[in-house]
Amino acid sequence: MNNFVFPELFDNSIKAFFTKKPLGVKVEEICRIFAIERKEIYLPLQKHTDNVQVISSALEAKVADSVLTKRKGILIGVQVADCVPVLLYDSKRLLVGAVHAGWKGTASQIMKKTIIRMIDEFGSNPEDIKIAIGPSIRWSCYQVGEDVKEAIYEATGEGDYHFSKDGRYYLDLASANRCQAMSVGIPEENIWVARECTYCNPQDYHSYRYEKNYNGAQGGFIGIFNPE
Repeated sequence: MNNFVFPELFDNSIKAFFTKKPLGVKVEEICRIFAIERKEIYLPLQKHTDNVQVISSALEAKVADSVLTKRKGILIGVQVADCVPVLLYDSKRLLVGAVHAGWKGTASQIMKKTIIRMIDEFGSNPEDIKIAIGPSIRWSCYQVGEDVKEAIYEATGEGDYHFSKDGRYYLDLASANRCQAMSVGIPEENIWVARECTYCNPQDYHSYRYEKNYNGAQGGFIGIFNPE
């Protein structure tokens, strides 16, 4: 299982994992490894939006960068190549989510909007929601312009997710999304953050900034398969 990163905070009632570069989002191979059919994996059409899609029955691909479902026996996922992949699980409501949070999604508070949707539509209690934030570009590897820094600050507020040096601005989107989750009541101990930086580990992860173009992506996937 060297092609996977498994978050440490989820229970055995779900499948939840982030893939690495060799496997990427090779859906057929993921199906083979986990013994599921192709029709049981759903990936939205990602456009850096703040759209949160709720899947109840049909698996028709729609434009969204966040997906929620209570449907059992399917994997929902997102694709990333520096952006932040996020997996969410409410064990009380048996509800899972997958979020693609680039800087635009983070600036439009897609993490907060996903959690609020879980609370308002499904009755989730923030204390029951566990969140895994997967490998992404981190800290000094992610230099941004002042406009991006200000957009993230406007959406997130104060927090340890940015710094400046020699007149340049740097962001850690994983930490910004962590801050946003905590701002709507998710306990700090309910959030797991991967340590790997995609830019620093090009042998393990696709990185748009490192490769200077789009050569592929890895993914984050979650699904309810063995509810207790």
